[in-house]
Amino acid sequence: MVRKHAVLVGPCVRLAVGALGIAFCSSVAAADAFPSKPITLIVPFSAGGPTDVVSRALGQAMSKDLGQSVVVENRLGAGGTVAAAYVARAQPDGYTILIHHNGMATAPALYKKLSYDPLKDFEYIGQVADVPMTMLGRKDLPPTTAAELVKYVKENKDKVTLANAGLGAVSQLCGLLFEEAVGVKMTSIPYQGTGPAMTALLGSQVDLLCDQTTSTLPQISANRVKLYGVTTPARIKALPNTPTLNEGGVKGFSMKVWHGVYAPKGTPPAVTARLTKALQQALKDPVVSKRLDELGAEIVPIDKQTPAGLQAWLKSESVKWQPLLKTMKVEAP
Repeated sequence: MVRKHAVLVGPCVRLAVGALGIAFCSSVAAADAFPSKPITLIVPFSAGGPTDVVSRALGQAMSKDLGQSVVVENRLGAGGTVAAAYVARAQPDGYTILIHHNGMATAPALYKKLSYDPLKDFEYIGQVADVPMTMLGRKDLPPTTAAELVKYVKENKDKVTLANAGLGAVSQLCGLLFEEAVGVKMTSIPYQGTGPAMTALLGSQVDLLCDQTTSTLPQISANRVKLYGVTTPARIKALPNTPTLNEGGVKGFSMKVWHGVYAPKGTPPAVTARLTKALQQALKDPVVSKRLDELGAEIVPIDKQTPAGLQAWLKSESVKWQPLLKTMKVEAP
């Protein structure tokens, strides 16, 4: 018969049952020593894109608190699901983490054979920032206000083209919400990312694009596009004189891009707690605040910068988006 007894070793309890006890204690000790090497922050989208820009500002600030580099790695493909699947399969030690946006809530409705469950296969670290979106038109599009745009879209129906950055991109989601709000189905034109979609709009190859302020503010400031409104319920600090779409007659319209940080399921609680602390410290950094302000992004309240805050938000967004996407029959081919 094997006798078991517990020995208190610092913050952990070692069960004296051969190697099992040693492994148990070692996992806790490893969490206490975390981090002892650089951390990789996986970004599901291209370098220079909206999520990437937020990630690099965040990673640099987190590294100050962690005492280790936070290296941003871009893993593209399938609307962010390639990156999410990669992190879901990664070693649950805190050295590979994921930043993702609304796509974590919409992927189950868009992809029939998703290899992970966003609600079950990750540990939550916390939310980061909310990014408003803007409805833009090509410079020579006839309407000048949101109300005129709605009238124009209804009169021209499927002749109006609406660009997006691909399946599952927030620009596609915004376009779907706009179509539902005005009761008109437009011609959707998907591109391989935000950059190509914006290039098409600037070249008057498409009529409309709804995208994040992180990528649209430079074009708005340069007066290279027509701005019809912001998608948030209230006006935003970055564009204080621009009405909301709701003010412009698209009643009840509300859309924002949110970002959360995740670790693989099974990551020790002490490690996720350490990452949450680093996240919260990073969001207090004046350099991060200034950079996000420049992008039109707004840091979320402290109660959302937590595992519980992110988990609750992901659940609520899943309830909001998945039935809508299934009803509209939007899914990967």
